[in-house]
Amino acid sequence: MPATAKEDKSKSSKKTTATTAAKKSSPKRKKSKVKKDLVIVESPAKAHTIEKYLGRKYRVIASKGHIRDLPKSQMGVDIDHDYQPKYISIRGKGDTIKELKAEAKKANKVYLASDPDREGEAIAWHVAHVLGLDEKEANRVTFNEVTKDAVKDAFNHARTIDMDTVNAQQARRVLDRLVGYSLSPILWSKVKKGLSAGRVQSVALKLVIDREKEIKAFKPVEYWTIDAEFAKGKDKFQASFYGEEGKKTELPNNEAVQKLLAKFDKKQPFTVSKVVKREVRRQPAAPFTTSTMQQEANRRLNFRTSKTMNIAQHLYEGISLGKEGTVGLITYMRTDSKRISPVARQEAAQFIVEEYGSDFAVKKERHFKNQGDAQDAHEAVRPTSVYRTPKSLEKVLTKDELRLYTLIWSRFVASEMTPAVFDTVRYDLTQNGVTFRASGSVMKFAGYTKVYDNRSEKNVALPALEEGDEVKLTKSDSKQHFTQPPARYTEASLVRALEENGVGRPSTYAPTIQNIQSRNYVKLEGRAIVPTELGEIVDGLVEQFFPDITSVDYTAKLEDELDEVEEGKKDWVSVVDQYYKPFSKELEKADREIQKIQIKDQPAGFDCEVCGAPMLVKMGRYGKFYGCSRFPDCRHTQTIVKKVGVTCPKCGEGEVLEKKSKRGRKFYGCSRYPDCDFVSWDKPISRVCPHDGHFLVEKKRKDGMVVLCPNGDYKEEPREEQGEAAE
Repeated sequence: MPATAKEDKSKSSKKTTATTAAKKSSPKRKKSKVKKDLVIVESPAKAHTIEKYLGRKYRVIASKGHIRDLPKSQMGVDIDHDYQPKYISIRGKGDTIKELKAEAKKANKVYLASDPDREGEAIAWHVAHVLGLDEKEANRVTFNEVTKDAVKDAFNHARTIDMDTVNAQQARRVLDRLVGYSLSPILWSKVKKGLSAGRVQSVALKLVIDREKEIKAFKPVEYWTIDAEFAKGKDKFQASFYGEEGKKTELPNNEAVQKLLAKFDKKQPFTVSKVVKREVRRQPAAPFTTSTMQQEANRRLNFRTSKTMNIAQHLYEGISLGKEGTVGLITYMRTDSKRISPVARQEAAQFIVEEYGSDFAVKKERHFKNQGDAQDAHEAVRPTSVYRTPKSLEKVLTKDELRLYTLIWSRFVASEMTPAVFDTVRYDLTQNGVTFRASGSVMKFAGYTKVYDNRSEKNVALPALEEGDEVKLTKSDSKQHFTQPPARYTEASLVRALEENGVGRPSTYAPTIQNIQSRNYVKLEGRAIVPTELGEIVDGLVEQFFPDITSVDYTAKLEDELDEVEEGKKDWVSVVDQYYKPFSKELEKADREIQKIQIKDQPAGFDCEVCGAPMLVKMGRYGKFYGCSRFPDCRHTQTIVKKVGVTCPKCGEGEVLEKKSKRGRKFYGCSRYPDCDFVSWDKPISRVCPHDGHFLVEKKRKDGMVVLCPNGDYKEEPREEQGEAAE
């Protein structure tokens, strides 16, 4: 190698060594981290969704609900000092609070993005207190839907924490604590440990028990109907007896029926005395509020109110849609408003025109009227985009999520569509002053029913008749009926009753119903809510000594006053004070006067199969059961079963017992199970079918009980049936 090359290589080597040494000796430069803005939401699922929308400059974490509350071990309300609540950190939330503080310390700015309601506002306030944030700082953001545009827009309109809303929540929380922690000890000492009573749950329980009293006091009234078949040439159609001499007439008994039948000649024709034709336009239902969503989900999907709210929460917080990322599919699900934003209305109109045609889209904006005491802070429950059709989400939603989403989507789209149009016709058919009436209806234009129909009407086509035409009576059939008692509440109808009476708010319906069930004050028989003996005892005591607690009007008035606190029109302390002072006097009286109630265990009539001691009928958390009288020395228990007095039709040895499925549905099975696997949803009776010898069952219908053969070839009405066929 030439000398110059060696020298160059040597110089280069020295230079590299020097550079390396210099690098080692010089201090390392730390990359300065850019501080992020911290966003605190309620749920981890929502945090994940929002962080994707906001980008790398934001860190989003969850408080996982409330982080502070009143202590469970004591009242936690200073009654002598303006009912000041004594908040403490919730047990088990230590790690969450530690994380919130650590992240807030290194954040550029902290935003509070809990849910847009009273509870959400209170959570934001509690978090601000724990983190030492300035309450006057504009750090509160709310959005009605978890979509990219809605979330980003919310951060452009940050505001301060609304203390009026916080105080409305505080007033409710303090009142619930004062009532619950005052009443419960009285119930424990006078009735049974583990009981509770609260403001809204006491009203809900009273509604259920009052309905049960109505049912027990109900006296059925007999009435009769006459259905008939008429013919015009080859066309046959149905009609029912209307009245005499042009006036509506009731048929109270069989004697009245026979007198009426004697007034006209079955062999003679009836004359069409009147024809009424009309075009009827049926309007769609409003988009869902929390209450109507719970009712329809219960009625159509058989969802419990708690299940509906849990699924709706998931749909609101966000579902992963693959390439599109995680998206909130519905707007906020706790609302009593029917309002729809102009943007959503415009998108719906465009979708309807594209999918169904311009004839199906409303030409003028349709506004649904809110209930009198409804809050209008949020929109109705609707899809965040109508273009996310249920069909397009089949692969990403669970079966139940898809069913509820379909219900919400369909109801909203239908609410923005034109009415359904029907051609209706009514014929009055008269002979000797006796009138039968036939009604028909045929859909002329489907309108909103293309998407959603909350009725089950069917087309009833009648032959074309004119006044003066004659028709022939071909059959007549008279039936005895009895008026029916009012139906027991279902979860859906109880929610509707609470809403109609102004008791509770969208966020309280599901937990209220859950409470009265978990306390064993009521039980479910199928869908019907039935009060228990324990529920009746508690309701009787509360109603006697605390009439305001169970008063629908009083509770509804308080709800209105809480709304006024939220609107800044009333002071929360004065609202609590005017409610608590008379209640505290009732407490003193109740403690003095209520006698201890012994719920005595009744003898079961047989002995314990383990130790031989007498068995007792005991009251437990989930209802009555058989338990050994030597408890706790002997802990043997048995489920109470109800015999129906029928020998098992399959094995001929066991007895048929009334049982309940895991979902509370009644069914019938053999006492020899599992040796005999006989089971029936309908109650078997001791008679057999005269046609094939199969056992007969009782089946409930709207007009009463019928006896029928499960094979479908025999049926008999439970009451005497009279009918005459025209010759």
